Amino acid sequence: MSDRVLTSGEVVSASRPEPSKQWAWWSASLLLVVLLTVATWRLTKTVPGWSKQLRVIEFPVYAVLLGLLASGALSLFGIKERLAGYFRTEFFLKTGLVLLGATINLAEIAAFGVKGLLQAVILITTVFFFTWFVARWLGVEEKLRALLAASVAICGVSAAITAAGAVLAKKEQLAYVTGLVILFALPLMFLQPAAAIWLNLSPNVAGAWIGGNIDTTAAVVGAGTIHSQQALKVASIAKLSQNALIGVVAFLLALYWVVVVERKPGGHPQGPPSAWEIWERFPKFVLGFILASIVVTVALSNGWIGSSVKRDLGHLREWFFMAAFLSIGFGLSFRGLRETGWRPIGVYALATAFNTLVALGVATVIFR
Repeated sequence: MSDRVLTSGEVVSASRPEPSKQWAWWSASLLLVVLLTVATWRLTKTVPGWSKQLRVIEFPVYAVLLGLLASGALSLFGIKERLAGYFRTEFFLKTGLVLLGATINLAEIAAFGVKGLLQAVILITTVFFFTWFVARWLGVEEKLRALLAASVAICGVSAAITAAGAVLAKKEQLAYVTGLVILFALPLMFLQPAAAIWLNLSPNVAGAWIGGNIDTTAAVVGAGTIHSQQALKVASIAKLSQNALIGVVAFLLALYWVVVVERKPGGHPQGPPSAWEIWERFPKFVLGFILASIVVTVALSNGWIGSSVKRDLGHLREWFFMAAFLSIGFGLSFRGLRETGWRPIGVYALATAFNTLVALGVATVIFR
C-alpha cells in the first residue's frame, strides 16, 4: 500500500511498511531484547567471579552498556529505528517494580522486630529530606532531586527505579543516578567494615550501620561478609527493612508530585485537584507494588506458596529490570547526560557522608 501525496501538481508515492514486514521487524526486535537480556544475565554471573571488587557492579551497568553497543551497531546499518519496537523502558520498569513488591515478605521485617523498622524510618526520613534540600540549594532539577534523595535514603538502584516511575523521570536521569550509586558503593564496601573494626563496634551495630548506609545489596553483602557472619545477617535484614518501605515512599512521592509539583505555575491549572484527577494521574504501579507485597506475605504466612516461588519472582523481576536498562541504554542521549552536570555528584557525595554519620549514630543507639 502507498499514500498519494500532491507535490507541485504531481502525484508522488510515499511508501509505508507492509504489515508483514512490520511484523518481521517487531519479531526481530523482541528477539534482540531477549538475546541482550540473556547476555546481561551471563555477565552478571561471570564478571563478579573475576575479582571481589567487581561484585559491587550490578546488572544496570552491563545492561546499559549492551544497550549502547546495540544502538551504535544498528545505527551504523541504518536499522535502529526499525528494531526499536520492543525496547520499552516504561513497560519493563513498571512490571519489574510490581514484581519487586512481590519479593518483599513483610513478615520477615516484623520478625526482625521494632529496631530494624525504627532505624529504617529514621534514616529514610532524615537522609531523604537532607538530600532533597541540599539538591534544591544547588539548583538540581526536581525529578533528578527525587531520584537522588530516594537512592541515598533507601536502597540505591531499586529506590531510584521506583522514584523514576513515581515522578516520570527521564531515562538519562535514571542512568546517571544508577552510575552514582555503584560508584559510591564500591569504596564503602571495603572502607566501612574496616572502620567498624577500627571503632571496635559490635557485630550487631556494625551490621546495622552497613545495612543502613551502603546503597546496593551486593555491596551490603560484601561489606557484611568482610566484617563477620553476624554483621552480614544484621546488615541484610536492616537493608531489607529499608526495602520494605520503598512502596510507602513511592506512594507519598507520587502523591506529592500529582498534588503539589504538577500544580505549580506554568504547569497544570492552579487549585486543589479533585480525587478523580489524583487517581487519573497517580502511577498505578505503586499500588501494585504494595498489593503484591501484601499478597505474597499472606500467601507465605499461610503456606499457600513456598519460598521457592518468592525466589522465582525475584529472578523474574531481575529479568524485567535488565530489559528496562537495556532499553535505557538503547535510547540514551549523551547530550542529556552532559546537561545534568556536576551538581548531582556533589549532592550525592554530601548525602552519602551525612548518611554514613547518621546511620552510625542510629545503629549505635538502637543496636548497642
